[in-house]
This record gives sequence, structure tokens and C-alpha cells, in this order.
Amino acid sequence: MNDTGCRGFFLEPVAPSHRQYEALRAFCIAGRCLHDIAQPFGSRETSLRSMVGRFRAHVHAGEVPPFWRNRPWGAPSDSFKSQPQPARRRPSSQMLAC
Repeated sequence: MNDTGCRGFFLEPVAPSHRQYEALRAFCIAGRCLHDIAQPFGSRETSLRSMVGRFRAHVHAGEVPPFWRNRPWGAPSDSFKSQPQPARRRPSSQMLAC
């Protein structure tokens, strides 16, 4: 069975939320540094640093990160209404350096 298309889905994500997920996964799970992650995922290192900080703040606050919403598989992204989140100060975070 040829799973080239399936492999491409994970190795070359197209949707912005999927690229964000894979970049966060590369940083948090694989331990890759932001500098090495940025270009393959179509981002800048400073943007990734900000995204990691926001992700950590959501996780530490017990909130679901913005690209993980409960919706049926294949449902369009506008098929749900997100709840407004109260503004709050986010803690600064330590980043891994390469």
C-alpha cells in the first residue's frame, strides 16, 4: 500500500493550525530548538518563541489551546463559536537556546 500522501499530511502540513501543532510538537516532544524548527514550518524564530509562550500559558492555566477545539472530524473551522477569553497577564517563559 502506498501511503505517500498520508506521510505528506504529517511531514508537510498545509493548514496553519496543523503547522503550529507540528512546530510545537517538534519543540516540546522532540526537543528541537526554535531556530531549526522555524524555516521548515514557514515561520520566524521570534514568532515561534511567542507561540510557545502562549501555548505554555494556556496549558499552565488549564485551558485548551486555540487550535484544539471540540468539533467533528472534517468539520469546517467556522462550524463552532469560540468563547471569548478574559484578558490576563501571561507569565514569561524560559526558552531553549541552540
